[in-house]
Amino acid sequence: MSPHEAANEPLAAEMCVLGIAARDAARTLREIPAETKDAALLAAAAAIRAHAADILAANAADMAKAKDGGLSRALLDRLALDGKRVEAMAKGVEDVAALPDPVGRELARWMRPNGLEILRVATPIGVIGIIYESRPNVTADAAALCLKSGNAVILRGGSESVRSSAAILEAMREGLAAANLPADAVQLVPTTDRAAVGMMLRGLDGAIDLIIPRGGKGLVGRVQEEARVPVLAHLEGICHVYIHEKANLDMARAIALNAKMRRTGICGAAETLLIDRAVLKSHGLPILEDLHGAGCEIRGDRDVRAVFRGAKAASEEDWRTEYLDAIISARVVNGLEEAIRHIETYGSHHTESIVTEDQAAARRFLWALDSAIVMWNASTQFADGGEFGMGTEIGIGTGKLHARGPVGVEQLTTFKYIVCGNGQTRP
Repeated sequence: MSPHEAANEPLAAEMCVLGIAARDAARTLREIPAETKDAALLAAAAAIRAHAADILAANAADMAKAKDGGLSRALLDRLALDGKRVEAMAKGVEDVAALPDPVGRELARWMRPNGLEILRVATPIGVIGIIYESRPNVTADAAALCLKSGNAVILRGGSESVRSSAAILEAMREGLAAANLPADAVQLVPTTDRAAVGMMLRGLDGAIDLIIPRGGKGLVGRVQEEARVPVLAHLEGICHVYIHEKANLDMARAIALNAKMRRTGICGAAETLLIDRAVLKSHGLPILEDLHGAGCEIRGDRDVRAVFRGAKAASEEDWRTEYLDAIISARVVNGLEEAIRHIETYGSHHTESIVTEDQAAARRFLWALDSAIVMWNASTQFADGGEFGMGTEIGIGTGKLHARGPVGVEQLTTFKYIVCGNGQTRP
């Protein structure tokens, strides 16, 4: 055993205990009725409200340390909690409780000529490991979604949010206890040691069935590279808003401004603005002025800089950049096909929006692009499970398998086949 392995042996043993406990809790949750899960979630939401002062005090300590450590403005925004965000957390948990139970859904049923009846039904995945940065509300979102879908969860929050996450988890577990559910259905890794992440990525001796990272490119990239269990994630949110030549001006101005500036640090924030050459002056200039007036830095191509002198020169790298800040790249395109080609070349397959009154152009945009979410006359900031009516979400999936778009309770289930016979044997 190397010195490094020997030093981590106590942590490895502790992490394996978490995994065993989660696996046991998952077996129990598989048979828990919907009303019991919902009662636990409602009790958890009440506990979050009851402990709001404790949660905010913990978050204030995290924020003070993060500011001293030089955390970026975007990450500080993700870390910060206030009364409204705590209430939104509690409401999100209640919204999840109000959703139909995803477990046991009959996905398909058919009868074979030999009399066998075959059903495909939704079942929990099992134990989910969630690794996240900065946003402490993920603790409540993840716990609620996993519990509703019958999964146990092991949470590993960022070191910057350790106090906030612990306070939220304590309230969530209070709700589980009130409904007599196993406390180990929701666990938080009790250390900020980065070695714990590596142990989760290796699956904790087979305990973890799925890893979901939620954070920046560095975290997600590490997870995708090192994981030895399946991963559900998106690496970047390079989202586009395309102002088509048939766009309504007032609508285009409102959507572009909201898509970029409502919250710049979320993955659904627009990072690139594409402007049809036909409306560069009539639509593009007012939109660029709106963004600049709201404090957004504009990095534009030569055509954009020709009409808006305040824009900086955009580099090739800008078209591939997720800023997560008050910065946007802007480019002039010669029609719909060029806009589609730009998005397919530089995008991350997250969320794209077209603003137009032309139904044929919108239909072409929506079907031609291979992104997880495509929108027509709507802000990319709606790329969110709560806004989709899913209660809340753990993240946005941009892969091709299992789940795409907001990952809610239905996406946290798999399925199995139930075969019912009356004595059939295979010849």
